[in-house]
Amino acid sequence: MGRILAIDYGRKRVGIAVTDPLQMIANKLTTVRAHDIFDFLAEYFSKEQVDCVVVGYPKTLRDEPSESIRYINPFLKQFQKKFPELKLELVDERFTSKIAFQTMIDAGLKKKDRQKKELVDAVSATIILQFYLEQQRNTLR
Repeated sequence: MGRILAIDYGRKRVGIAVTDPLQMIANKLTTVRAHDIFDFLAEYFSKEQVDCVVVGYPKTLRDEPSESIRYINPFLKQFQKKFPELKLELVDERFTSKIAFQTMIDAGLKKKDRQKKELVDAVSATIILQFYLEQQRNTLR
């Protein structure tokens, strides 16, 4: 069984989270500059078995794609072109940045640490992955 990797794609930075090999626990992995994402992914996929990639897909409160899809859709197209063998899933990412920020407050991170956008992006990717895992578990019931 391979890992599940989650991506919180942004124009400048990409938060990445990954499960353990048993696909039980979501862990933040890193943040990568957006223009380096495909090099990072190619290297990661060469070292680790990944069964599925989950990408946060922004929606509005009306459940419609948000304005930022114009940046994400080209990324998704390029991803499928470069890694056609990988299963790709989209997960509604509404409020993940706010949840990530609140999670960091709850964890006792100092204000200075909470202002690091790289950390917020990686935590957001972890939350996206956790949502996906919970959806999968609820589907199996």
